Amino acid sequence: MVGDAHQLFIGLDIGTSSAKGVLVDAAGHVIARASGDYPLLVPRPGWTEQNPEDWWEAAQSVLAELVAQADTAVAGIGLTGQMHGAVFLDAQGAVIRPAILWNDQRTGAACEAIETAVGSERLRRITGNPALTGFQAPKILWLRDNEPEHYAQLAHVLLPKDYIRYRLSGAFATDVSDAAGTLLLDLEARNWSEEVLEALDIPRGWLPQVFESPDVSAELSESGAQATGLGAGTPIMAGAGDNAAAAVGGGIVKSGVALVSVGTSGVVFAHSDNATPDTSGELHCFCHAVPGSYHLMGVSLASGGSLQWFADRIASDEAAVAQRLGRNLHELLAAEAATVAPGADDLYFLPYLAGERTPHMDPDARGAWIGLTLSHDRRHMVRAILEGVAFSLRDSLVRIEAQGVKPEKLILGGGGAHSEVWRQILAAVLNKPVAVQRDQEGPAYGATLLAAVGAGVHADVDAAVAAMVEAPEHFESPDPELVAEYAPRYDRFTRLYPALRDAL
Repeated sequence: MVGDAHQLFIGLDIGTSSAKGVLVDAAGHVIARASGDYPLLVPRPGWTEQNPEDWWEAAQSVLAELVAQADTAVAGIGLTGQMHGAVFLDAQGAVIRPAILWNDQRTGAACEAIETAVGSERLRRITGNPALTGFQAPKILWLRDNEPEHYAQLAHVLLPKDYIRYRLSGAFATDVSDAAGTLLLDLEARNWSEEVLEALDIPRGWLPQVFESPDVSAELSESGAQATGLGAGTPIMAGAGDNAAAAVGGGIVKSGVALVSVGTSGVVFAHSDNATPDTSGELHCFCHAVPGSYHLMGVSLASGGSLQWFADRIASDEAAVAQRLGRNLHELLAAEAATVAPGADDLYFLPYLAGERTPHMDPDARGAWIGLTLSHDRRHMVRAILEGVAFSLRDSLVRIEAQGVKPEKLILGGGGAHSEVWRQILAAVLNKPVAVQRDQEGPAYGATLLAAVGAGVHADVDAAVAAMVEAPEHFESPDPELVAEYAPRYDRFTRLYPALRDAL
């Protein structure tokens, strides 16, 4: 029940390309939005970095813009942002070097060292994940082995959103969902793993205090208030990593419904009441932003990104047509694909243009069309992309269900959810009723729900969702004929990548 519907909350998302913020009331109405961009640094091929000061400047601007549109004091702040990154600070709290991001690929040797030091199966049982290049722990080892002069100064390691918390409050704190993406958290204990820290020789004192996502983690300092226009003492909730925050904003806080996001990357996100690590390493298992709960997540690295690549690099003629007609190029391509029969005349597409995570965990995976003939044209190629992405997402759903988590319905998010033909394909391939996510504000919106809980306006995350999230009214059931068409095609799809990988 809403205590005061007019109380206002801010959700701040420190994304990879920009900081985004929303100002929301206790009933879930968005009062204002703001954003601020910052650059991505690529000092070498495969390296991605950002300057934390750029995040801070954007965060100040976003918060000040939102505060200017508030007609009453903000009752709480929820933080979210890109996961896995590493911000290295010295004993005075100064940034030592640019932050290394989630999509940086420099840490392959460090990942091997972690698997050796902890043991592959043991690591997955404790942390819920294998050692992947994007996670934070291998970045710490990379710093040790490659920049010893910086490593010698190291006193604190923070995730991106938690650096903003530090600048706002002076507190070193994080939340369980984001901390679970460091490869240093004990999932069941929901705190740092002494066993992993000892094996990797990482001092516990370098890491922030861990809170549940709706908990008050800090209060805005006087300097933070001066920088943003917010009131000193405003509570700052622990918040969540971007995927968990987006799931809260979409109402994915209990069993039975999963989130399937078809953005640049693709994500299948399912709530779990228990920690159920996949010891094969094909799925991620993290703490959820709902206290005491968890989530399983599969990731396909180039979902909408595959269609975007096709639009940018191949469909130049269509781009001109779309511009002349005043239509969205993606919608035009999808409409053409809809004229092709399901199965694209036996053409398959492997959407591994950026390597792949679930289920292959192979940064060297590559995309391919398989089965091309003289009869195929651009329409078939686009249809194969839409179907190949759906098959890759089913790879994640199959593995989530194998862990005993069996969603009955799917909420679709991201740009791909708005394509009617792609929705039909996804419903049939995944063989579940689907609905489009109503909230399109992203992780920042979910962070406002956590802020409302932490401020005591809503009793818990379930109550916040009930009061603030508009649930879909209608789920589209899969077409039985399409389900029957795609089932054997998915089986063939699963055999294609292993056959190609073994041949190269």
